[in-house]
Amino acid sequence: MKYIDSKGKISIEDSGQDKLLKWMYTHRMGRCMLKVLVHPVVSKAGGWMLDRGWSRCLIRPFVKKNQIDLDCCEKQKFRSYNDFFTRQMKSEYRPMEGGEGTLNSPCDGKLSIYPITCREGEKSSFCIKNTWYTVESLLRSKKLAQYYEGGTACVFRLTVDDYHRYCYVDEGDKSENHYLPGIFHTVNPIANDVVPIYKENAREYSLLKSRHFKTVLMMEVGALMVGRITNYHGACKVHRGQEKGRFEFGGSTIILLFQKDAVQIDERLYQNTQKGYETIVKMGEKIGTAHQD
Repeated sequence: MKYIDSKGKISIEDSGQDKLLKWMYTHRMGRCMLKVLVHPVVSKAGGWMLDRGWSRCLIRPFVKKNQIDLDCCEKQKFRSYNDFFTRQMKSEYRPMEGGEGTLNSPCDGKLSIYPITCREGEKSSFCIKNTWYTVESLLRSKKLAQYYEGGTACVFRLTVDDYHRYCYVDEGDKSENHYLPGIFHTVNPIANDVVPIYKENAREYSLLKSRHFKTVLMMEVGALMVGRITNYHGACKVHRGQEKGRFEFGGSTIILLFQKDAVQIDERLYQNTQKGYETIVKMGEKIGTAHQD
């Protein structure tokens, strides 16, 4: 994995986990194992086990390995590993940068930016790591996909060491949640090279008729060993920076789709994606502004 942070510092990871995932997705025996692991029942069972009190023994090694500062959290003692994994941070550690019209990251994660284009003979689509996705297949809605032709897709990939709560990017009127059932591939880019994970994985989306960015589509994508996607609200009015929901254990992804001429994404983020880097961002960090006519 190739990452770059807001200061331009580059880091490259080639972990044992990445090597294992590559083996599982590219070798026959590994793919046989995946048929079992990606099933929703397995993720639910994993989530159940991590809700048990005995799972607290996993917390200390994880905190040490990933250098997590628990002083930033609302509490330091947890009932289970999942209670720790879904920990809430003190608000001062995730402030919303900028004023009105600023587009902030809805979560911690590794961000990539993709233009939504119309390839010859095909509908609106965007390309993630050499894999093309049509917006229609992502949403399973031809009518809704049309609204995002010529727009922008922001893909935030959360890894296990990230903060797994997320917020709204603007004030406005939120729709009901729409759940699309599926399986649970890892969201590691290694898997995306082999299978179209973002149209196979279980996911949930809603629409935000926002004050500054037209109608934003907000989608949460489950992944390997993510027991639950928990969104707190149905149709209601929401405000910028308000907590929208959380993921339970595992990697996961948030996708924001913007309509044409709705936002101006910071140019460095486009450039980083084009160069093959995911940009490390934190919830509340400025990533763009409302489009200026």
